[in-house]
Amino acid sequence: MSMFCYQCQETLKNSACTVQGVCGKDSDTANLQDLLVYVAKGISVVSERAGTADGKIGRFVVKALFTTVTNVNFDRESLVGLIREGLSLREEIKRNYGVDGDLHDSAVWFSDSEEEFLEKAEHVGILATEDEDTRSLRELLIYGLKGVSAYADHAAVLGYEDDAIYREIIRLLASTTKDLNADEMVGEVMKAGELAVKVMALLDRANTETYGHPEITEVNIGVGSNSGILISGHDLKDMEELLKQTEGTGVDVYTHGEMLPANYYPAFKKYAHFAGNYGNAWWKQPEEFDKFNGPILMTTNCLVPLRESYKNRVFTTGLVSYPGLKHIPDRENGEPKDFSPLIEMAKTCPPPVEIETGTIVGGFAHNQVMALADKVVDAVKTGAIKRFVVMAGCDGRHRTRQYYTDVAEELPKDTVILTAGCAKYRYNKLGLGDIGGIPRVLDAGQCNDSYSLAVIALKLKEVFGLEDINDLPISFDIAWYEQKAVTVLLALLYLGVKGIRLGPTLPAFLSPNVAKVLVENFDIKPIGDVKTDIEMMMQGR
Repeated sequence: MSMFCYQCQETLKNSACTVQGVCGKDSDTANLQDLLVYVAKGISVVSERAGTADGKIGRFVVKALFTTVTNVNFDRESLVGLIREGLSLREEIKRNYGVDGDLHDSAVWFSDSEEEFLEKAEHVGILATEDEDTRSLRELLIYGLKGVSAYADHAAVLGYEDDAIYREIIRLLASTTKDLNADEMVGEVMKAGELAVKVMALLDRANTETYGHPEITEVNIGVGSNSGILISGHDLKDMEELLKQTEGTGVDVYTHGEMLPANYYPAFKKYAHFAGNYGNAWWKQPEEFDKFNGPILMTTNCLVPLRESYKNRVFTTGLVSYPGLKHIPDRENGEPKDFSPLIEMAKTCPPPVEIETGTIVGGFAHNQVMALADKVVDAVKTGAIKRFVVMAGCDGRHRTRQYYTDVAEELPKDTVILTAGCAKYRYNKLGLGDIGGIPRVLDAGQCNDSYSLAVIALKLKEVFGLEDINDLPISFDIAWYEQKAVTVLLALLYLGVKGIRLGPTLPAFLSPNVAKVLVENFDIKPIGDVKTDIEMMMQGR
């Protein structure tokens, strides 16, 4: 096989991609990503031995892991640059702290050749760990750390960092190079869940202190008569700077995919040219980007291979990289990014083609829901709301994801769906109505805003005077696709949530024995048929 990757839900035959990724990355890109993770492990080992994990080291490890999340980076050149940067940083740590010894092969290996990088990558990928269960637990931890790193990076962009988080990322990553027994590795995985809660809380604070708490908002999904720029991904700082730079230019700004929740933040509502949301989840990019007509900015993951018909209109920024695309450089010396190339292009483009009309409602993060707490509690006590069903996570191309639309449509009318992430696009436009003025779909925001759902659950537990979060009338029916969803799952497990349904398939990286541990300890279960699952959820099973 020329590569081995099974980190996403759509991995080939729910086994592994071994020739080319279903996501679109080629084997060299996949192998360079493996090597970048390997170098990050080496930096972590050296840092742990040196007794240091300062912000510079933490930021690089976070950047390296985030770069390897599915659909972030398809560009060999940028990956090679990061590997070289990592090797240089590793040598710097060794020099500064007098670290020697064969700590980890990555800690002593050095090269500067792409050909040697690819040769080295053949020996350090996932299959370098021979034992299936050890490999499974190590990868589960690494994928959880990839999501943690994504959220830590988002927070850092807004100036919110915590060295304790960096230190724990480094410690946990270094643990994947050690000969631990199964119980010890499971313990480290749970530590990653604890870390996930901390980093999502940090990011929540970064977002809300910078842009205000999300508010209940009706978001336009139609189009206007002006040309537009479409912004996708998750980076709210990019959103802010783009809105400022397009003000007064006659160019409108639309969100796509996971950027939809930007519409809920008070700081962005003051911009009259913020026109609403265009389109749906990430996997519909080819048809929707084609029809948008104007330039498109990809700020984080969720980029898919492009069609030639719109490739010249797509720009990347941050850690996103794709061969042949124009890249907006990072900020320097406190100055904002320069989005003028997109603005000038937009002025020459026709307006977007209208693909739908109307509005959708969102903005139900924890602060907003708690403002409605009395109303929600009363609805539960009177029986108007019988159950909450958390249907957060990711959307994707897999045909079996129709399950989530069918569940939403067939749930009893006295249930409320709590959602976050792009999974919402399976049901947020169905018009499911409300219960006494409470919408039956409460959208908390992006995938990282799954933290809000946990906060809501914990607050309801307190309000109802319950000892166990699992005694609440809440069921979890989670859709996953990539590694940030793994992070959210680990956070829920750390918080004690049991009985989670996970689909559309269980992760390929879970060996039978590791899957058995999760089933026995946390009652994780695969999704089944719609009717049976609804019946079981309504019974709290």
